[in-house]
Amino acid sequence: MFVRLTYINFLAGRSEEARTIYNGEIAPAVRKQKGNLDCRLLEPVNEADDYISMTLWETREDADTYHSSGVYKKMIERVSDLFSNEPVLKAYSAENVMEPA
Repeated sequence: MFVRLTYINFLAGRSEEARTIYNGEIAPAVRKQKGNLDCRLLEPVNEADDYISMTLWETREDADTYHSSGVYKKMIERVSDLFSNEPVLKAYSAENVMEPA
C-alpha cells in the first residue's frame, strides 16, 4: 500500500468552502483513479494545524500514474485560491496490515 499526504492550510473563514469542494468534487474524482483505495480530508483538532488530504493506493505505481496524469494538479488548482500557503505533498509506503476502507 502507498499513502500520499498533502498538507494544506486554508485562508481564515474559507475552510467550510474548501471542505465542500473537497468532499463534493475532489474526493469523488480521486476515488475513480486506478488503484485508489481511499481519499479523505483530515481536519485538524487544533485550528493552527494543517488539514491533510490523505489518499491510499494499491501501489506506488498507481499513485505515480495519478500524479503524472495531471489529475492531482487539477484538484489542487480547484481550491488553490483558498490556500493560505503552498500545499506540501509527502508520500509513504505502508505495510498492508489493514483492509481498504
